[in-house]
Formats: sequence, structure tokens, C-alpha cells
Amino acid sequence: MNVLIIEDEPHAQNELKRLLQKADPSVLVSECIDSVEDSVLWLQSNDAPDLIFLDIQLSDGLGFDIFKQIEIKVPVIFTTAYDEYAIQAFKLNSIDYLLKPIRFEDLSSALKKLQILKEQFGSKQMVIDMKQVEQLLKINQPEYKERFITRVGDQIKYVNINEIAYFRAEDNEVMLITLKNNRYIVDPSLDELTNLLHPKKFFRANRSYIVTVEAIEKISKYFNSRLHLELVPKTEDTVLISRVRVPDFLKWMDQ
Repeated sequence: MNVLIIEDEPHAQNELKRLLQKADPSVLVSECIDSVEDSVLWLQSNDAPDLIFLDIQLSDGLGFDIFKQIEIKVPVIFTTAYDEYAIQAFKLNSIDYLLKPIRFEDLSSALKKLQILKEQFGSKQMVIDMKQVEQLLKINQPEYKERFITRVGDQIKYVNINEIAYFRAEDNEVMLITLKNNRYIVDPSLDELTNLLHPKKFFRANRSYIVTVEAIEKISKYFNSRLHLELVPKTEDTVLISRVRVPDFLKWMDQ
């Protein structure tokens, strides 16, 4: 049986090869590939393997991206770290799953299951509906806030997430400032907000500010390798990115 391993961790590649040889000495590992791009090129240039071991998180994206670029008609066993509910979803849909670090017993069981499925259903049963798999995995994605409830006098208002410029901690309160410079007190602390807000849209600049890219008017170099942010609406105090946080901030900006 020819096997293709798509995995971006060299140690995991070597361990999987070792376990495969132990489980079935006749297994031949055609190649170990660590990225979506190289996987697509390899699959376009070589005969299809009998089985693919696929890590969902790769060096340049998700393993699912491979299926968006090339049709795969061979069985796939996923190797990654999702919780027990997703594992059950995989198995109920005849798609196997191995939790890292992979145990020999689990690998042997997966190979036996693959053989039984081939004997019972043939190749038709082995074709994977990747859209269905992606939907199954969404049960593991965190849910982020889409709006905030605020109180103005006797009135209750809501603010949609795309209206927010930044959050600012002031004394014992956290202020929500909109792009139109409306200001509201919200209940969560900045630490709590860090987990409630989508990390692609919001960045924890320092102990006092969580900002959106829409609120950043100007970025300047500052003393001691820090960055100075000028925000809109304007702030009374100086908003700085610490030297340690600069690489994360630039990576966030460059999404």
C-alpha cells in the first residue's frame, strides 16, 4: 500500500512512518509533504496513493485547501487535535481520525477499518465530502461577540461589532468607543474582552487598549523599539505597542 503523509512537523512525520512500518511492513511511504502548495503539486504530478494521512493545520494553511484545488478520490485519515465531539462526527461519517500523539493501537485500528470499508463498499464510499467535514469542524470554532448591549440613562442600546473603533480601560471601567466617537461603558474587563473578540479584527495593544485596524490612523516608531499608534477618534493619552508585542502587532496588521 502506497501512503502519502501530509504533515508539517518532522517529528510527527517520522513517528507516523515508524508506526506504519510496525503496523504493516508492506506499507510504502511515497512522500512526506509539509504544505498545501507542495501537496497540490505532488498530487498533480504523481499517481494517486492508496491512502493519505492529512494534518488539518499545515505550514501555509488548512489541509482542506488541498481539496479546493484538486480532486481527491482516495481515502484520507486525519491527524490533528480536535475534541471528542468532532472525533465522533468524523467516525459517524466513515472518516477516520487519529488524535496526536498517535498511538500504535489507534493506527492499527484505522488501517483495519479502512480495509473493511474497501471490501464492503469499494471506492465510492471512500470519496470525502469536504464541505460536510468543514461543517462538522465548525462545532469547535469559538463564537465571538457580534454586538454589545449598553445603557444610556433609562435606555438600552446595542452596538454592532463593526461600529467599534477601540476599547479603553479607564480607572475601574471599560469604555467602548465607536468610529463615530460615541462612548459607552461595557461590563467585561479588557482581559475578558480578549477572549470575546475575534482576533483578526481586534488587537490588545497594551494594558489599556484593544484596537481595530479601522481606528489606526498612523503608526510611528517610538523610543526603545516601541510603536506609537494614533487612533481615530483621537485619544488623550499616548497609545504604545511594547517592543515585545511589536512582532505580533505587525503580523496582525499584515493579515
